[in-house]
This record gives sequence, structure tokens and C-alpha cells, in this order.
Amino acid sequence: MLTEVTAIRYVTPLREGGSLPGIVEADDLGTYVMKFTGAGQGRKTLVAEVICGQLGRRLGLRVPDLVRIQLDPVIGLSEPDQEVQELLKASGGLNLGMDYLPGSLGFDPLAFEVGAEEAGRVVWFDALIGNVDRSWRNPNLLVWHGQLWLIDHGATMIWHHGWRGLEEAATKPYDASDHVLAPFAPDVAAASRALAPRITEELLTEVVADVPDAWLTDEPGFDGPDAVRRAYVEVLLERAATLGRHITLGERTGEGPSKAPEWLRVWVDGKAAR
Repeated sequence: MLTEVTAIRYVTPLREGGSLPGIVEADDLGTYVMKFTGAGQGRKTLVAEVICGQLGRRLGLRVPDLVRIQLDPVIGLSEPDQEVQELLKASGGLNLGMDYLPGSLGFDPLAFEVGAEEAGRVVWFDALIGNVDRSWRNPNLLVWHGQLWLIDHGATMIWHHGWRGLEEAATKPYDASDHVLAPFAPDVAAASRALAPRITEELLTEVVADVPDAWLTDEPGFDGPDAVRRAYVEVLLERAATLGRHITLGERTGEGPSKAPEWLRVWVDGKAAR
């Protein structure tokens, strides 16, 4: 179960995110990037953040700690931005927070090298959750203390928006040609061998249990939150079983992996010459 804290101070909005997340301070003395139930994307975004974030952590990937945050909209009364005021008013109650990584930098593929093993694990994980938002256009990766951290998993598991096409979702191909880590020769085969056996029914059941009931109630076609949780488990479990056969990285050459657009990288002996 995620730790629950209470927001005591709204610090500033983060305008890089489409859902207008904000930095808040909480009663546990922690500082968090807060994502709101009242944002335009709705609670499904927060559900995806919890499931994918917790699953990534269980697989050994670096994802900031997640917490449940209780919000009293009154903490934003001094915020001058009317849009932020309205967002806070619409988000009273339970929201989601991610540990703020002070001093972290946005991932730059030309400045930070990623090994084939780690790149493969990230690509495999993104393929599992159907992440469409880790491209060279929008990496959603941070570098903190010299290590790669994964953030922002709201645009994943697209199939849970309406719950249609679940059979297709389990085997849907994942084209990683535009993935931000594609140029680092990700060893997807090794990642599949290492990670697929770890995606068990028990693991997934524990992960989806971290989603609050309040974000799963009144879901059309389901008899309560536990039935919704079960649907997530079934799709992800089936997808993991054959995922290695459904990932493509675009055209490869003898000199190196596919190169994403706008990345001018010259491959020599399997390494990127800058």
C-alpha cells in the first residue's frame, strides 16, 4: 500500500506537463510532484501512473517513490494563476505524488550514454505497458546522480480507456523505432529473458492493489474495483508471456541500430561517435 501524506504547501506548477502537475510540500517533510484527479486526463492517468510506476520499481527500474496525497484546495488560495486555482478546486481529496528529484536533468541522448542492457530493459518495460510517450520527441527520462530515472507513465495502457480490444492489446506489436533509447542498441532479447519470468500473477496482483478504490469505482462494465484490478492483471500477464516477439526496433544495419529522426549519430564499431 502506498504511503499517504497530506499536502501542506503548493509551491509551483510544472508547465512542461500537459496535465499541469505541481510541486507540493507535505506533512512528512517530503517534496513531491503532484498529479491531480481534476486534470483533463482524469483518474485513468493516475491509475496508469500507479500501476506502471510500481511495476517498474518491482522490476528493478528507477522510478521515483509514489505516495497518495490528500489535498485541501485551500492551500492554493494564494496562487495567482486562475487555471491552477481551478485545478486545485477540482482536485480536493486523494491525489498522487511522485518523489521530487532535486537537481535532476532531462535526459539528453547526446550527453548521457546508456548501456545496451539497461536500454533493453526500459524498452521491454515500455512495450509491456504500451508506453507511447518515451520517444525522442518527449523522453520522460531524467538523469539524477548519474543514473537514469523513468517518469510520467500516464500515457500508457491505452486500452483501459473504454476497455475495448483487450484480446488485441495482449499481443499488440510495439514499434520502438522512435524510442529515445533506440540508438543505444537495446538488448531486448536479454531483457525479455530476465524480466518476463518475473511478471507473475502474484506480482501483478500486488501492484494493482496499490490503486485506491476511489479511482476504480463506477467503471462501466465492471462489478467493483476488484474486477477492474483483475482485468489489468489478465492483460499484462498475457502480454508479458509473448512480448519479446512483438517488439521491433526498425531497420538495423551492420554498423548499429536504427537511428531516430533528428539524432545525428555516426556509428563506428558499434559505438556512437559524437
